[in-house]
Amino acid sequence: MTDCASRVPELVDVLAAGQRIAPYLRVTPLYRYPALDGVTGAQVWVKHENHQPVGAFKVRGGVNLVSQLSADERRRGVIAASTGNHAQSVAYAADLFGVRAVICMPEQANPVKVESVRALGAEVVFHGRDFDEAREHCEKLATEHGYRYIHSGNEPSLIAGVATYTVEILQDRPDIEVIVVPVGGGSGAAGACVVAKAVRRSIEVIGVQSEAAPAAYRSWQAGRLVEDITSTFAEGLATRTAFELPQRIMRELLDDFVLVSEDALKAATRVMIEKTRNLVEPAGAAALAALLSTPGRFAGRTVAIICSGGNISPAQLTALWAHEPA
Repeated sequence: MTDCASRVPELVDVLAAGQRIAPYLRVTPLYRYPALDGVTGAQVWVKHENHQPVGAFKVRGGVNLVSQLSADERRRGVIAASTGNHAQSVAYAADLFGVRAVICMPEQANPVKVESVRALGAEVVFHGRDFDEAREHCEKLATEHGYRYIHSGNEPSLIAGVATYTVEILQDRPDIEVIVVPVGGGSGAAGACVVAKAVRRSIEVIGVQSEAAPAAYRSWQAGRLVEDITSTFAEGLATRTAFELPQRIMRELLDDFVLVSEDALKAATRVMIEKTRNLVEPAGAAALAALLSTPGRFAGRTVAIICSGGNISPAQLTALWAHEPA
């Protein structure tokens, strides 16, 4: 991490990030689907980060960060740990700017994401059962080889980069009342908080995590970093420990944080695919799962939900409908 890794990004940093990434990434669609309104009772706008070149929102942060690396950091190369979407973000940005990238991934990582990372020219190192074991190995390699380690949460430039999707939402729909964001490490929710609260304090920002991987939720509740289980099938939400910088931002600015069940995540993924005709990974449906689980809370309100990614594997896709009647 850089010397300024503890610095909380501000709206001015997000706007600067938007200018840096604009030559490389297009504004993603914000669509309303009456069918989603019907099942939630809210006016629902979907921010389609699954339309990014790597199928997930994190690429915004990767491009913003790598574009600012020093000549020495580019020469040394970068390393990151990820279950997939942070990996693709770093690999995409590294390829864009001609920087060597090494990515540490769990041994059972989503094959769709692994293939994408390799196609972007990054070297993949498999290690451990989950994200946190891969991360610990990644940190060891960074020290041994002198790589620029890109943490998936404690990086102000990553948070400022991903926060640009919230700027786009509020430019398109200034009337948004609530923004609901999936949480793994928390960079997306932290970025949404930074922008929303600077634009209009009354905008609610709500984080969503799986009850089978609640470390960020429990850390937010406790006001300190805690570890917990990570047994969710939604790898984009599967973190065993929370991260300091996103947590600091969320403790100050996040309005609420909810947990959803694994069954709710599966049902929401099916609904998102059926009603929006988009491929959606389970983490990308977490925001909809929150709406479906507590409909009274959002009824009649104008809500933006972040479809954070669409990198679902064929096996995951098949399993979603395996026990459903034809």
